[in-house]
Amino acid sequence: MKKKVSLLLALGLFSVSALSGCGGGQSDQTEPQTIAAPTTEAATTAAEAEGNAESEAPAGDVAQEITFVLNNEPDGIDPTVTNNSFAVPFLMNCFEGLVTYDANGEVVPGNAESWESNDDMTVYTFHLREGLKWSDGSPLTAKDYVYSALRVLTPATTSQYVNMISDYVVNGQEFYDGTASAEDVGIKAIDDNTLEFTLKDPCAYFIDLVSMWVYWPVQEATVEANGDKWTNQADTYICNGPFKITQMNMGESMILEKNENYWDAENVALEKVTLRYILDVSTALTAYENGEVDGVRTIPSSDMARLQAENAGVKTVPSYGTVYYDINCSKEPYNNPLVRKALNLAIDREALINNVAQVDAQPAYSFLSPGYVVDGKDILEGRSDFGLSATADVEAAKAALAEAGYPDGEGFPTVQLSFYSDDNVKKIAEAIKEMWEQNLGISVEVSSADWAVFYSDIQSGNYEVGAMGWSADYVNPMSFLPLLYTNDVTNNSFYSNPEYDAIVDQIKTEKDPAKSAELVKQADELVSADYPVMALYYKANNYLIKDYVQGVYMTSSAGLYFKDAKVVAK
Repeated sequence: MKKKVSLLLALGLFSVSALSGCGGGQSDQTEPQTIAAPTTEAATTAAEAEGNAESEAPAGDVAQEITFVLNNEPDGIDPTVTNNSFAVPFLMNCFEGLVTYDANGEVVPGNAESWESNDDMTVYTFHLREGLKWSDGSPLTAKDYVYSALRVLTPATTSQYVNMISDYVVNGQEFYDGTASAEDVGIKAIDDNTLEFTLKDPCAYFIDLVSMWVYWPVQEATVEANGDKWTNQADTYICNGPFKITQMNMGESMILEKNENYWDAENVALEKVTLRYILDVSTALTAYENGEVDGVRTIPSSDMARLQAENAGVKTVPSYGTVYYDINCSKEPYNNPLVRKALNLAIDREALINNVAQVDAQPAYSFLSPGYVVDGKDILEGRSDFGLSATADVEAAKAALAEAGYPDGEGFPTVQLSFYSDDNVKKIAEAIKEMWEQNLGISVEVSSADWAVFYSDIQSGNYEVGAMGWSADYVNPMSFLPLLYTNDVTNNSFYSNPEYDAIVDQIKTEKDPAKSAELVKQADELVSADYPVMALYYKANNYLIKDYVQGVYMTSSAGLYFKDAKVVAK
């Protein structure tokens, strides 16, 4: 049966249905570390902004155009390839999948007007809207979804999220391995408007999965004609969302204009959105305060309190996500859990949150964020702190390092601490370096690189300890658990624990929400006691938008949507 679930942005927790969670297809994907999350007291939530938008109509002939600043350029904008969160503003506004999310975080129909599953949740059938079109006006049918999924399952595509299809769909992995044909794969176009997925095992959260952009369609004609360069020019970037790209000014801006062929175009008010790149967050803020731009994605943490006090347009959305550092568990001495424990114990999370990041955040002791609710209760309520605390436990950290064979840090190799180029992330890295050197007596070298280079090194294991984070692609623990599953494409810590893997395998197929919740707690307790990552805090997402721009909203996975936005009288 079709299910509709909602998120309640209260107290930073998200309410989900008994069987599945709800989240944006953002994230992000691996989510770069975001440390500029603001306090929530004075900020207005996206849902509140949406409510305000409904109370006012556009005034007269106000131009329906805005300029919004992005602080990082994505490494690609192909929804079947990228997992980079910097691509989100383009993907969420230029494409649409079978389902999407509204301003309240509810799963709502997108290209599919309805859907249902069989009793054991192994077959899902989606009914597409009549008359769907690509941005070039050509028909969009169920066959486009089949083509796109098979493209993801083709190794040459190098899809970063291939496992989100291959792990679930019948013969998806076999097709990827070259041992099954396209006809064998459990994705079928029954007719132009009916799409059927046959899964390997029962999956209660499959609707959440198809909200992810790896399940979205790309146009076969433009991809086959242009190869992987189809995303490099506006005239070949054929899409199906509320907006289309009309100009690509690499390194400067991208211009989005209303897609007249979008199925709900009559309800899209904005005619033009200029996404402008300003990498320095302080420069971006100056442009915002001078009235040169209408919105900014990242807010300098040092300006947060002032901007909130001035009612300058701070919007805050609690995030189902965690800021952490990956520890390369495949390298010595980090393959020793005692070493990883010492590194975790030596961190003063409270100081990082209050003095360095200057955010209102909750100290984190596990990679798995709270926020998934079953029967009105967060399933992680009352869980262990795994021997960690908000402030550094120096004596315990030294004891763990000594037990690992490095008393007072003697003989411990210089730690290579890496991060991606970002002023805020740099502050965190430098503070961690100081804490480790002072509390453990070890030497630390910090280094940075542009995101693309940095993340490539993380994925290939060419690092020791690296800045990272994760915003759930959908609000369900299964968006987090693969991060530490043996050989999973998202497992950048290269951690392996067969017992943990077995529990995760059980969770994937468990239909009872209470039993699933208990298994999630078991998995979390097992893996977090091994310290494969260094969790810092559970975050929020924030951005700036002028009050005359109403209806912009962000999901808990940082999916930023302009489709309901409009400009009202200034």
